[in-house]
Amino acid sequence: MTNLAGAHEAGPLREPAHRPVLRRTLGWDTAAALVIANTVGSGIFTTSGFMARDLGSPWWLLGLWVAGGIISFVGALAYSELSAAMPEAGGEYVYLREAFGPLVAYLSGWTSFFVGFSGAIAAAALAFIGYLHQLAPVPDSAALSGKLAAIAVLAVLTTAHVVGLRFGGLMQRLLTGGTVGAIVALIVFGLASGHGDLGNFASHAPAHGYAAVSLIFVLYAYSGWNAAAYIAGEVRDPGRNLPRALLLGIGVVSVLYVGMNLVYIYALPIPAMSGVLAIAEKSSLKLFGPNAAELIAALLALAILNSASAMVIAGPRVYYAMARDRVFPSGLALVNPLFGTPARAMIAQAIWSSILILFFGAFEKVVLYTGFAVTIFSALSVASLSVLRIRRPAMARPFRMPGYPWLPAAYVLILCWIAVYTLVGRPAEALVSLAVVGFGLPWYFLSKSSGRPAPERPEP
Repeated sequence: MTNLAGAHEAGPLREPAHRPVLRRTLGWDTAAALVIANTVGSGIFTTSGFMARDLGSPWWLLGLWVAGGIISFVGALAYSELSAAMPEAGGEYVYLREAFGPLVAYLSGWTSFFVGFSGAIAAAALAFIGYLHQLAPVPDSAALSGKLAAIAVLAVLTTAHVVGLRFGGLMQRLLTGGTVGAIVALIVFGLASGHGDLGNFASHAPAHGYAAVSLIFVLYAYSGWNAAAYIAGEVRDPGRNLPRALLLGIGVVSVLYVGMNLVYIYALPIPAMSGVLAIAEKSSLKLFGPNAAELIAALLALAILNSASAMVIAGPRVYYAMARDRVFPSGLALVNPLFGTPARAMIAQAIWSSILILFFGAFEKVVLYTGFAVTIFSALSVASLSVLRIRRPAMARPFRMPGYPWLPAAYVLILCWIAVYTLVGRPAEALVSLAVVGFGLPWYFLSKSSGRPAPERPEP
């Protein structure tokens, strides 16, 4: 793998002419839609009540959501430079491989396949059926029939994206447009309803927690902003379009998140928000009346379906990149010659997600626990920007991160602080997360012992 680490310096290596490769057919709009879709899930609709309890102040609440947007924007700036310089499928797997070597990159990709993407997709499919159950005569997601319905939803999403990014990209843009439009409508009509109270912005309650914990909740809600990096190998003019998609996507999400919290505070004073899980539903009941419960259930179902669709696209690009490096089953590196997509990797992800849906009812906790590992890999990915600037100063960088080296250093320090805080305060979760990562080591060393050379990578 050492020779691969210098591939960009020595000149691009080309794929054999007879082998289908991923096609650069996507514009910045689809990539930006992927960022928004992969970020906006259930977090913004459920976490602010707990934050209100911990913070006791509406301005602290708003301030932390703004701070989370700024921190995520800094991360997007770093990924903009990395993805523009190395516009390959796989996202942080590529950056970690080039900066820290194949083992670190592999462990990141392993976690993505077995829990990070597949587990999150399974959880999203079940949640979609759960909210749909409130609106239509469909089975409860806890029943076998509900789980089979969730698998059917996953099969439809996977098929739509396997048949090509032209159709799948259109579907993703429509789902994202619908989600954003619905949230904007909720914000505008909620603030204009006249059923709230501006005096709530001066309400207070005793704080029962720490801002540090609330910031972790916020950053969890913002996670997914890096989605465009996974499809970097399929974006036209990546040096221009990838930064545009990443920065625009996280900018839109930040505005939506702050806007939703303005609605919550306008509807309810801090004492009434404190500790409420269904904060979007409770605030909407105050602003729109008794039919709001169905309104919020429909919005959550749409947002979760949109997020699942984005993950169905993004995850397989990581496994595709790993398979090309011969650290994952090589068949997952094949591109369908008709559709131009990594169909086998997408089907493998769908199969594993379906197994999780059927047989691992408590796996949502494992998804949450892997947040510790995801935090570490995200910090290392941004740190790779500095490593590569030092090691490869001549690398072509169509986009250069402003504020270097202070902004990436600040991002890494914040995430390291969160990791240490989690390790000290919740060691069980941190250790489970590390155990999930560690389970990938045997397969890695087995694949290395096979001695198979890694295939060439296509020209960016």
